[in-house]
Amino acid sequence: MTYEYEAKTEKEAIEIAAAELGLERDQFDVEILETQKNSIFKKGYVRIRVHTDDNGTKPIANHETDEFISTSFNKIVADPLPQGEFEKKLVDFIASMIRKMGYEVNVEVMFREEHKIGIRLDSPNSSILIGRKGKNLDALQILANVYAGRLGREDIRIILDSENYRIRREETLVRLAYNTADKVRNSKNSILLEPMNPFERRLIHTTLNDIPDVETKSEGEGLYKQVRVIYKGVC
Repeated sequence: MTYEYEAKTEKEAIEIAAAELGLERDQFDVEILETQKNSIFKKGYVRIRVHTDDNGTKPIANHETDEFISTSFNKIVADPLPQGEFEKKLVDFIASMIRKMGYEVNVEVMFREEHKIGIRLDSPNSSILIGRKGKNLDALQILANVYAGRLGREDIRIILDSENYRIRREETLVRLAYNTADKVRNSKNSILLEPMNPFERRLIHTTLNDIPDVETKSEGEGLYKQVRVIYKGVC
């Protein structure tokens, strides 16, 4: 199995991988994918790829799979089969809903947390299920959460993903945030970003929160608001 982790240092990323996978350091191989040094406008980070065997008991050579974990999502590997009546009903509802739309899909549990469950949608029509900027996936996710509420589990948030779109989108938005901050600083003006859902806006705000000479604010109405990145000068 192959997983990806990101942290401020290589040591921290390895410690996170060991803790989440429940392995000792000598039970997996580590590949350094990317290193970003600290700068005025960008936080430093190290991204690693961890390789284990199917049982997570010994290291193996590089082996690519579609299983990746981003520590920014803080997910834990889960048994893909639904556990308990609630998960079984939820998975059946999501699969039935998508199949009634005319698309084949395989629905599995991606991760479990105390108040959150991740569901993976594997389909030959993944691009359609995701939609432009993930809007179809967001709509399916809203329906899944409404159904969970009807089952009496308003305390559980359902996260849907397909083709690792959520992780890829997060990485894209972080890069967008830093690039926009650079442009705003150079132009000493403001830039209004594309409409985003609440999670995406929060990611932009959080990413740029520690940059001293720019600030962010949300503008607009409804679910998909826009984030404005503003130059405020040196404090």
